[in-house]
Amino acid sequence: MTTVADDTKTGTAGRRRRGHGRAGRGRRHGTIGSAGLYVATGVATLLFLVPFYLLVRNSLSTDAEITGEDWTFFPAHLRWGNIGELFDDPAVPFARSLWNSAVVGVLHTLGTLLVCSLAGYGLARIPYRHADKVFYGVLVTLMVPSAVTFVPSFVLVSSLGWVDSLRGLVVPGLFSGFTCFLFRQYFLGFPKELEEAARVDGLGHWGAYWRIVVPNSLNFFAAIATITFISGWNAFLWPLVIGQDPKAWTVQVALSSYMTNQTVNFHLIFMATAISILPLVFVFLFLQRWLVQGIAKTGVKG
Repeated sequence: MTTVADDTKTGTAGRRRRGHGRAGRGRRHGTIGSAGLYVATGVATLLFLVPFYLLVRNSLSTDAEITGEDWTFFPAHLRWGNIGELFDDPAVPFARSLWNSAVVGVLHTLGTLLVCSLAGYGLARIPYRHADKVFYGVLVTLMVPSAVTFVPSFVLVSSLGWVDSLRGLVVPGLFSGFTCFLFRQYFLGFPKELEEAARVDGLGHWGAYWRIVVPNSLNFFAAIATITFISGWNAFLWPLVIGQDPKAWTVQVALSSYMTNQTVNFHLIFMATAISILPLVFVFLFLQRWLVQGIAKTGVKG
């Protein structure tokens, strides 16, 4: 005859077996899920690397090897001489275009950070009656297509004599409504206690901004700087119109010169593209941690 104690022991043992079974199935499902995640990540990584492989492969090939029907993983003889041919081309001052893009990118980034951060800080922290109206006016500029302002901007720059100059390439793009919006959203969430302590020490709005806010917001500034530099480096249409002299070409304009109605220099296009993306790769790898943190901190507070 079974007793209550025996039934209790049997029920407990059964629950333990069922618990172990569920745990085992959970571990198996977790292992399968992890394996699937690794496989998906590996496939995505390979797909992401395919354009870079094609870029390197074609930049070290001849035009016949690039356009030929017989495809090889890498050409039998790597054409390292394509680098010398690229920089020795008298028709395209590629080295000068790299320098121009670097100067324009750095000046554009520094200027945008200064102008837009000051505007965003003023909208977020300096109280005055028409602050909301100014902010809504900034948002309205985001709805205006760039094609609408392109011709008036060119007429203004041309009347100032800034064609074929760094001023014409940099100054018109120093203010960005979207960047101003991001700074405002970030500063709305900045701790007010730090600024109040600065004012107790006798600092005004400028002193609090420069000595308190900026040093404690370097992650966000680095994120915006990364995005702005990449945007300035990749700009094409405005530098194409303003930089009419080859000495004022940026790297994107120089790239377009290898493709004309008569000829297409495939190996030079790929080599120039491979070299031109190296600064962007270095900037992104160096600042990617701050880029992710800064974008996460923009928020929608306020």
